Formats: sequence, structure tokens, C-alpha cells
Amino acid sequence: MTISIRPARTSDVRAMQDLMTPYVRRRIVLGKETVALYEMIQEFLVAESEGEVVGFGALHVMWEDLGEIRTLVVSPDAGGQGIGRRLVAALEARAVDLGLSRLFCLTFEVEFFARNGFAPIGEHVVAPDVYAQLVRSPDEGIAEFLDLAHVKPNTLGNTRMLKHL
Repeated sequence: MTISIRPARTSDVRAMQDLMTPYVRRRIVLGKETVALYEMIQEFLVAESEGEVVGFGALHVMWEDLGEIRTLVVSPDAGGQGIGRRLVAALEARAVDLGLSRLFCLTFEVEFFARNGFAPIGEHVVAPDVYAQLVRSPDEGIAEFLDLAHVKPNTLGNTRMLKHL
């Protein structure tokens, strides 16, 4: 299987939703409304094989030095072929291009992210002045990063991880 990694296009959204749905049902990935995927399409990269989207992931900038890998999904039919690893590497390269030096993820896939250089973290990852700014964000992912109480039901069992680039 030949895999290429490229920026997502609006025409990929339906395939991305189809790939994501089983993971959302199993509460492995938080669901996203169709409109949200379109609004965030520029954050996503897709893995494509023979014209079919077989995986995707997003890079969301959180602060001047900090980004988050979000919604990393690989088709179960394409698992075990290094697609997730290649997506993470491409998202990391994009993060470096943007000037980020740290990447965060919130995941059940601790072993996968550990193999890719991420390590579990505690609560104090940003300075208090940055925390004060981030807490103002309406973005649910940032609330999850900050471990705010109102998102706890969505994050139970997940591990907060960080990688220095």
C-alpha cells in the first residue's frame, strides 16, 4: 500500500467523518460536528492510499510555543502500517515550521505516543500568566489541556502527554 500525506481538503471531510465515527462511538475520539471539520480543515493532514483517505490528524496551535495533535485516526483496515507514525511526523514537521517547540496530546493510546517521543505530564505545563490567557479560550481542546473541571467527563481515562521538539 502506497501512502501519501497531504493537507486535507474540504472534499475529504465526509471520508474523515466516516473514519472517525467508530472511534467516537467507542469514546476513543471526541466527535466533531461537520461544520467544525470544515472550519478547521486547514489544521488537518490526511493519509491517502489509491485516492482513499485512510487516516488523518490535526495540529492545533495553542500558544506561541505549544501545539496539540488532535483527532488522530487511522482506518482499522490500514492499521499496523506506520500510517499513524507518519501522520505524527508530518504534524511535528508542520509544528516546527510554525515555530512551536512543544506538542501536547490527550490520548488513550499512551504506548503509541510514547513510542513517538511523548511523555505523560502533570498539571503545570505552562506559566501562570500563560494559563491566565489560555483559560479565556472557548476551545474545548484547550480546556482539556488545562484539565478544567467542565471537560472532565470527556477526558476520563485519557492521558495528557507532551513532547519537546
